[in-house]
Amino acid sequence: MIFTIENILLIGSILLFVSIIVARASYRFGVPTLLFFLAIGLLAGSEGLAGIEFDDPAMAKFIGVVSLCFILFSGGLDTNWGSIRPVFWQGFSLSTAGVLLTTVILGLFVWLITDFTIFEGLLLGAIVSSTDAAAVFSVLRSSRMALRSTLRSTLEMESGSNDPMAYVLTITFLTLVTTPAVGAGSMILLFVKQMGIGALAGYIFGVASKHAINRIRLDFVGLYPVLVIALMFITFSATDSIGGNGFLAIYIAAVYLGNQDLIHKRSIIYVFDGLAWLMQIILFLTLGLLVFPSQVLPVMGIGLLISLFLILIARPLSVLISLAPFRMPAGRRLFIGWVGLKGAVPIVFATFPLIAGIDKADMIFNIVFFVSVTSLILQGGLLRYVARLMRVVIPDNLRPVSAIEEFLRGGTKTAMKEIVVPPDSYCVDKKIVDLHIPATVNIAMIKRGNRYIVPGGSTEIKGGDLLIVLADKERSLIPFYECMNLEAPNANLGNTVD
Repeated sequence: MIFTIENILLIGSILLFVSIIVARASYRFGVPTLLFFLAIGLLAGSEGLAGIEFDDPAMAKFIGVVSLCFILFSGGLDTNWGSIRPVFWQGFSLSTAGVLLTTVILGLFVWLITDFTIFEGLLLGAIVSSTDAAAVFSVLRSSRMALRSTLRSTLEMESGSNDPMAYVLTITFLTLVTTPAVGAGSMILLFVKQMGIGALAGYIFGVASKHAINRIRLDFVGLYPVLVIALMFITFSATDSIGGNGFLAIYIAAVYLGNQDLIHKRSIIYVFDGLAWLMQIILFLTLGLLVFPSQVLPVMGIGLLISLFLILIARPLSVLISLAPFRMPAGRRLFIGWVGLKGAVPIVFATFPLIAGIDKADMIFNIVFFVSVTSLILQGGLLRYVARLMRVVIPDNLRPVSAIEEFLRGGTKTAMKEIVVPPDSYCVDKKIVDLHIPATVNIAMIKRGNRYIVPGGSTEIKGGDLLIVLADKERSLIPFYECMNLEAPNANLGNTVD
């Protein structure tokens, strides 16, 4: 089947609908949801039931890059800095040294057992070196597992931040394959430049984006997520244009924004969560359409050997080495070593050799596809059993709730207080978002004269306003008075409401 203007929307919407419905099966079988999306793409492809013809690596790369921007940005917004701060260096070591070690160990193995050159082997190793955050947490959710201690934060930090490292290594070794005369010094310089500029630009654009979101007055709430999308792509493209890693930049910018007070933050997080799911579905469907099963079958033998070596040796060994400087129980180290699920990112990176036109590009792409699928099936399918074997699971009802989850959930408030704002108060003419009100307190309503206002982050406090304030407990009103620079009454702080 050939795409036309008349049928592209119909076909696309049907595939999207089927993907969402079929994905519910992942909760029953404990297999990553994204694997179902990939399978639907395969079935709809030129060698599948629907016969949709798609063989455009450049278009697949474009879709992949755009999708990864949304996925990384959404992941960054959901990252609670308070929870990952204690394990930052562990996660950083895994997402940098761990990725590099996986690349080298697997690359050398591929070089030894195939006719690949050393740089081609390292290129293949770099492509499959990162862990897919969406795949990891899809399995954790479907398995309904709560992990002990800071283990979940470590996995979140690693899987959310290791794609930029894998991207830089992929570009580096692809350059060495296509231009062997390039010196090692130039590649090291490229690596440092990509990561350094990417990190710095991400922070700068994050700060600038916060001011843009909170200072630009928009008449419609729905425009704020659109504004954030524009800022996201500006961050990515501007960083890339000056030689930095755009993926790293948008992730760091998103982590910064996710831990700041923003106007309509709840709406922004909701929208990006939905967009991330949409992009994951589109990405896997696209990659499924791009794959020709008849070309994958001849490489299944070598692909299985490479996949097993990656799962059982390269990944665990790289984890043990990169975590050697840190104190951590052996069971947790081994579990992290198992949680190295591959997802869409390796398949997207595998389109780079196709576009570059290197000799073994087709073989690399098909091996990477097979490795990703086997990783999702083996590691994803056995994840819950490995977790129990390593004793890293705690009862779900004892799982600590992250600040982001608490924010989205909007906990029940049990204390209420009516507060009149004096005309000369510090908070007069200031936006609510700039007052840094505690997350446990909400200004539910403002009475201004004869009008009642449902406030948002951009609402300005005026002298004489009557604030109707809700809090989770009465003593939570004390920091509220402090941030508003109002004098707290000595008597009972609030009326308890049932």
